[in-house]
Amino acid sequence: MTPGDPALAPMYGDAPRSEADTLIAGLVAEPWGQVSASVYETGRLVTLAPWLTGHADRVRHLLRTQRADGGWGAVEPGYALVPTLSATEALLGEAHRGGATVDAAAAGLRRLFRWSRGGESLTAADLPDLPAIELIVPSLIASINTHLSAGVISWPETERLNPPRGLTGTALTSIRAALASGQALPQKLLHVLEAVGDSARRHPAVRPEVTGAIGASPAATAAWLGDRPWDTTGSVARRFLETVAGRNGGPVPCGLPITVFERAWVLSGLARAGVPFDPPHGLVAELSAAVGPAGTAAAAGLPVDADTTAGALYALALVGVSRPPDPLWTFETESHFSTWPGEDGVSVTTNAHVLQAFGQYRGHGCTGPAARYAATIAKVSAWLRDRQRSDGSWWDRWHASPYYATFCCVLALHDFGGPESTDAVDRAVRWVLATQRADGSWGRWTGTAEETAYALQILLLTRDRGPGTEPRLDAARLWAAVRGRDHLRRCPAGPDDPPLWHDKDLYLPVSIVRSATLAALHLSERVGSPSCQLTA
Repeated sequence: MTPGDPALAPMYGDAPRSEADTLIAGLVAEPWGQVSASVYETGRLVTLAPWLTGHADRVRHLLRTQRADGGWGAVEPGYALVPTLSATEALLGEAHRGGATVDAAAAGLRRLFRWSRGGESLTAADLPDLPAIELIVPSLIASINTHLSAGVISWPETERLNPPRGLTGTALTSIRAALASGQALPQKLLHVLEAVGDSARRHPAVRPEVTGAIGASPAATAAWLGDRPWDTTGSVARRFLETVAGRNGGPVPCGLPITVFERAWVLSGLARAGVPFDPPHGLVAELSAAVGPAGTAAAAGLPVDADTTAGALYALALVGVSRPPDPLWTFETESHFSTWPGEDGVSVTTNAHVLQAFGQYRGHGCTGPAARYAATIAKVSAWLRDRQRSDGSWWDRWHASPYYATFCCVLALHDFGGPESTDAVDRAVRWVLATQRADGSWGRWTGTAEETAYALQILLLTRDRGPGTEPRLDAARLWAAVRGRDHLRRCPAGPDDPPLWHDKDLYLPVSIVRSATLAALHLSERVGSPSCQLTA
């Protein structure tokens, strides 16, 4: 097969523009965002808001999504713990109210007890870096033990769940004490207000956003609202919950809204890959207005963060609205950029997006402290290179898959990391080539459309160029790209794809993932065109 072979020629015609415009129209039509339902969050609403429309549908969702082994969520135990705790606790509470959920709750308990003792026991080191997992797990374990002590289900009196070894619950105790004394919580903790307990109910220091949400979370909103949803002060929060539950037929997502985050990732992903689309002026204006002197948050109710700020600035630059990246300096540390001041841990994808924001602005006639911009780009590039794993990949705290983290880091370093980053990019490409599955896909646990899209973009957006401007593909990249493209054609992204993004539970940002696959297909449909040369 040679370059220009009809088997490799573009097939879609104007389809990329049509699909992209439809995708972007969805951002306008559903400004809160499109996010998959969460077992964790749905379980919390079963417990906290049995009065809410769709309660029976939420219970059925928990029963329907339970695995044969009694657990919920991803098969990997560390990721399954939080959804299994939440669903089991919710079904125990439903059994106490007379629901026919005892058998499913008992199966969940058996799964949890296998993880808490013996050869399958989990430790804190086994848990993924999900937001507030150190608060959520002790809170749910305490609630389950309360159900057991109350005799909700027939269970040996001496058997009670223990948290994974190394997870003390000290942080939860301190936060509960602070809230009970009337203190306000940091904004980032409002997202997990449901873990705090009864002291969260109508706390005077907490108020719903204009959307009606607390902390951009249905569970946090229900925890604040309590059992008096019809009074005047709670009406806007109740409307938020009714709206979110209605959109999904009962079950709810972990995080909503995700307005700025979703729009920034979709626009930048399409524009970077050269997918033709027409961004609505109003949408671009709203995204630009969201970025203030201190940056922007993913949506109302969440703290301002460097990741969303950088992503929004990069997206705006790609669609022709270049803004100085100066708000990002709020998040600068001596060695890197934090996602928010005082962050526990670090994020390579946040820093990759910071690099893109500074690099894109500096490369397009920027005004401002050019020397400082250059120093920032060099610093972040070096920090990212230092965190590349020996196999050529990166991993990150905001996504379960190394393909997402590697995609973010590789493209940022390829475009803005300078010649010092060439080896890091090459090693990442070799890792991608070495990890393709037999069916042409890529994936951590199984091949997915999302991860395949990231791998394809790594291969196709880091191509060398010949003496002119033609992109060049070696044979290994060409065959890998063709196989990956064919897999995406057979198995396109859909709303039932495995969730891989980190929140309190794994979630799927539907529009963002669809934009990634659309970008990958657009790029890979062109690999056989005459302008894409094959190197020996």
